[in-house]
Amino acid sequence: MTPEPNSSQPNPPESNVTVQSLNGANPTVPPEPATIVATAKPEKPLPPTPPTRKVLLSPPPAQTTPEKSGSVLTLGSIVVMIFGLANDNIWLGLIGAIGAIGISLRLMWPSWGKIWAQVIPPTWRTLIVSCFGLLAGIVGLLMLSGTNTEPGSRNIQINWDAIGALGELIGALGQILIAILGVYVAWRQYVISKDLTIQQNRITQQQTIDAYFQGVSDLALDEQGFLEDWPQERAIAEGRTAAIMSSVDAEGKAKILRFLSQSRLVTPLKRDRLLGRPILDGDGGYAEDREHGIRVIDLNVMLAGADLASTDLRWTELSEANLVRANLSKSDLVKANLSRAVLYDANLARADMKAAILFYGSAETASPRSRTEFPNYQTGEYTGAVIERADFTAVKRLSEEQRYYCCAWCGSKSRDTIPGGCEGIPNKIGR
Repeated sequence: MTPEPNSSQPNPPESNVTVQSLNGANPTVPPEPATIVATAKPEKPLPPTPPTRKVLLSPPPAQTTPEKSGSVLTLGSIVVMIFGLANDNIWLGLIGAIGAIGISLRLMWPSWGKIWAQVIPPTWRTLIVSCFGLLAGIVGLLMLSGTNTEPGSRNIQINWDAIGALGELIGALGQILIAILGVYVAWRQYVISKDLTIQQNRITQQQTIDAYFQGVSDLALDEQGFLEDWPQERAIAEGRTAAIMSSVDAEGKAKILRFLSQSRLVTPLKRDRLLGRPILDGDGGYAEDREHGIRVIDLNVMLAGADLASTDLRWTELSEANLVRANLSKSDLVKANLSRAVLYDANLARADMKAAILFYGSAETASPRSRTEFPNYQTGEYTGAVIERADFTAVKRLSEEQRYYCCAWCGSKSRDTIPGGCEGIPNKIGR
């Protein structure tokens, strides 16, 4: 028995085609017999070609009908003038010349007005018109004066020599005006260049301050913990701070002080005396220790004689900082901590001192810091700021306790500058 062709081969199983439905199910659809099912992955469609942007240029303004007519009339007048000159016809030539001049001036007037408005600054327009009016008036007075009339005659005689001299004078005045205009342009260029230089300096200073912030943060936030008591890291941080304080302006100094204060790098923190690590206060922060705490960065004399006028120093930690002869006029010192700070001969005129901390304890028992005595933060002794010879002219929002302390410890020279006066408050400093 002869087998049929391909009878040895088993019948291929009917393959199923998997079709993904719209709701996420995968139903099985049996294909028809002898149907060839493609198993290759379908080709991904090409992404649509992004539309090509077309730059539409505004078409040039078309010439209006009056402009076309004026151009034709101007050319016609020129032709008439040339024809009159060629035929020795004076009247025809004059008509053509006058027509060409009149029509040309009429066509030029709108464009001249636009050029006058765009080129000449508004502050110079009145001056230029006034100069022309002054020159015209002088020429008219010279022409109408008695020196230009014959004795007993009303006819005006033109003195061409005088007119020539006047023309030279006008030319000299024109050169002077051109020179003044050149100086004005040079001055404007200098002002613009100065503004650009100031702006570039501000950008460079901000970049320097950002690099300082990053560097100090890398030193403080190490892998072993926050604000570890490593003397070498604290020394480097203080060195960076001292260097940058001397190279930035008042606003830059204020930014650095706000950063150091809010990050608590200048706050005396309570530390473990064995490992030197800061101790938590139980409320998600670090405990302060005004008597024995250690600061990561000690400002010391970095701000002595510093210019901090008109800056934002709110909530800054300036305790025990040396601010001798510092300029704090018009600065915002709301809730700033100035306890035990040295404000000797400092300028605090028109500064806002609402809730600023000048001492601890009571105003009657508080006293300025001392080099030999330890501060008592319960009674306020030796916890106050040194404010002798400080200028308190027009200080804003000074409380009664602050006024009492300032009057008692600022000295006779500064008592006259305190708003509200110091009547009835003793001068405890004695000088």
